[in-house]
Amino acid sequence: MIEITNLTKIYKLSKKQMSQMKTKKNMKKAAEHISLKAKEGEIYGLLGPNGAGKTTTLRCVATLLKPTEGSIKVCGYDTVKEPEKVRSCIGFLTNEIKLDPHFSARYMFDFYSELHGIDPKTVKERREKLFSYFGITEFQDKKIEELSTGMKQKAAIAVCLAHDPKVVIFDEPTSGLDIVTARHVTDYLKILKEEGKVVIISTHIMSEAEKLCDRIGVIINGQKVIEGTLTDILKETKSADLEDAFFKLYKENNKEEQ
Repeated sequence: MIEITNLTKIYKLSKKQMSQMKTKKNMKKAAEHISLKAKEGEIYGLLGPNGAGKTTTLRCVATLLKPTEGSIKVCGYDTVKEPEKVRSCIGFLTNEIKLDPHFSARYMFDFYSELHGIDPKTVKERREKLFSYFGITEFQDKKIEELSTGMKQKAAIAVCLAHDPKVVIFDEPTSGLDIVTARHVTDYLKILKEEGKVVIISTHIMSEAEKLCDRIGVIINGQKVIEGTLTDILKETKSADLEDAFFKLYKENNKEEQ
């Protein structure tokens, strides 16, 4: 389980960043008092516009960032006090962290598996299973830089699942992918759910969230503004679909800017 309690993350801005953001404030709250739980056997979706705080939240869960305030537990481990134990049970995928372009998918998979202390027999079995599913086998010895965008993404997913993590965290897993590859990825997320994994994803694709997520949390301006099943959210916002619900919530939480 992932349990986030009152997560706040504040960044100190440089003068250059202040200028770029057209602000006189030297601090930015990327996430503010966010609390949520993602459970085993479900797909939890974080929705929000660019810069809303989705990636910051997921990076805190993955131990890449330390919360300014609040706490996060993953599989019962505190992300600040026990980061190594947290890392051992999560698979984290983000578009901003790339596989080394000079190595092959097979090498990266085996290297990552060895870091987790997995025995060679298990490594081979998992590699063959994942590479076969994602259609990587034929290209497994090509350098990452020689692969198509979709194949790079599928290789990255396979590598981050090499150690069979209990918790899977994907930051916009289908961003930039063609419709066929994106469907392949979302279908595998459903398989992970059926295996009892904790799956949490961020996305700004409303149709994807509608079809995929058991529960959804919407983050706007660093704050969680609503949470629940699709049915709950549509009922609470009196909306016909998730896109309508999102825009109502967005307008509500940006009244000062209008």
